[in-house]
Amino acid sequence: MSNNTPDILVKILNRKREEIAERSKQVSIEVLKQQCKSADAVRGFIKSIENKINNNQPAVIAEIKKASPSKGLLRENFEPAEIAKSYANHGAACLSILTDKDYFQGHEEYLKQARAACELPVIRKDFIIDPYQVYEARVIDADCILLIVSALDDETLQSLFDLAHELGMDVLMEVHDEDEMHRAVKTGARLIGINNRNLRTFETSLDTTLNMLGMVSDHHILVTESGIHSSEDVQLMKDNKVNVFLVGEAFMRAESPGEKLAELFF
Repeated sequence: MSNNTPDILVKILNRKREEIAERSKQVSIEVLKQQCKSADAVRGFIKSIENKINNNQPAVIAEIKKASPSKGLLRENFEPAEIAKSYANHGAACLSILTDKDYFQGHEEYLKQARAACELPVIRKDFIIDPYQVYEARVIDADCILLIVSALDDETLQSLFDLAHELGMDVLMEVHDEDEMHRAVKTGARLIGINNRNLRTFETSLDTTLNMLGMVSDHHILVTESGIHSSEDVQLMKDNKVNVFLVGEAFMRAESPGEKLAELFF
């Protein structure tokens, strides 16, 4: 953890450590390493995003999440496989699945169900702080993992990033400010998500993304995360050459998540 980790994140990460200890007793990391060998072939997460960009289309990482700490329950009728199909049929590039149980009512099974229901690559969105979880992600057939820079020190950040690559997965590195952006770029990460939500106040501002655009090279792929609710928001990002979006809440509250995706982006 870095020194200025927000309180809510500290609370989540402390619980995450307990969870890893509990899981390790049931299934050892050695067993996970063996299980990785029979996991599904990886689907290219970054490749799918690049395909959209190369075809001059917005690349949408469409999120499947049941609840959040700030907003509570987002969706009563929660069927990951159906939502995944709906996203795939309406132009999503990739899927993001919450697997954190305590704060987001997520589950590994949701990731497996969603991935099995379509051809899209999937990111395991969780609070990953330990190699155990990286192996676990590959065992459940994740194609990519999320690493939150504010949750990790530099050494851990780099080692988890390298391990994910060794296992064939891509990494989405999430940042909230300029200091974290510098740290993310140093790891060699190509896919960097700028989270527009302030984890201290829970307020979102698209300026967070706009203010950091000059900090990366053409080699990097920037993802704007949180706070995209209208076609004006989408247009503002496109006007500033941001073409990759991670959107959850706006879709989860809609009757048909896929139709909402098409309406916002296509």
